[in-house]
Amino acid sequence: MLKVTELTKVFGSKTAVDRVGFEVSKPAMIGVIGRSGAGKSTMLRMLNRLADATSGTVEFEGRDITSLRGADKRHWQSECAMIFQQFNLVPRMDVVSNVLHGTLNRRSTLATMFNLYPQSDIDRAIDILDRLGIAEQAEKRAEALSGGQQQRVAIARALMQDPKIILADEPIASLDPMNAQIVMDALRRIHEEDGRTVIANLHTLDTARRYCDRVIGMRGGRMVFDGTPAQLTTGVARDIYGAGADFSEEATSTQIDAIERPRVAAN
Repeated sequence: MLKVTELTKVFGSKTAVDRVGFEVSKPAMIGVIGRSGAGKSTMLRMLNRLADATSGTVEFEGRDITSLRGADKRHWQSECAMIFQQFNLVPRMDVVSNVLHGTLNRRSTLATMFNLYPQSDIDRAIDILDRLGIAEQAEKRAEALSGGQQQRVAIARALMQDPKIILADEPIASLDPMNAQIVMDALRRIHEEDGRTVIANLHTLDTARRYCDRVIGMRGGRMVFDGTPAQLTTGVARDIYGAGADFSEEATSTQIDAIERPRVAAN
């Protein structure tokens, strides 16, 4: 299904992602963990082709994604939807129009210019919002919603693309615990009910253990762990986060968060 081989990204003298490789043979919920600056966001951006790899390959269903250009690249980006920490919505636009932006890659330039959508797309957007529990917000401006609601709008926009893969880059880092749970529950349901692969950058061990079937750990641009949540032991966590000798069996997500969060914006 998805095969990543020796994926590398170099910025000047710094290697941000260093020969990362893994395979996903069937739909899965995968968490990627590691300190800020570990290369998590850069890796997702290369999978989606928002950034070009320096070397290595990404293959999906036998296609070399790293070689795609023009319309083929845009088509891949519609199949591989991206959700961001900062939502990336149009604040003054109503919610349903933001969701409908998920169809831009398959619409004509004229239709885009005049904001014209078929009724079937509008109905589908409302259905997706209803599925995520925010259909009553459809006519409101995106900026009027809470952070958790805005992230669910961003998820709805991604679903509007009907993607095969959803990439989520720190989707709950800026949310309070209640909204973080709502968003992660939604991503988990999408994986289970739709059979879509979800790959999410996460900043706490507890979240990865609770929601993911598989966890990838990155440190210094390299992949240092690839296993099940049950295999994510204290020793493994120490390897990933470099937390030092004080990292104990009783370490909580709050302690890990304290290691990660001061530099979240840098990753």
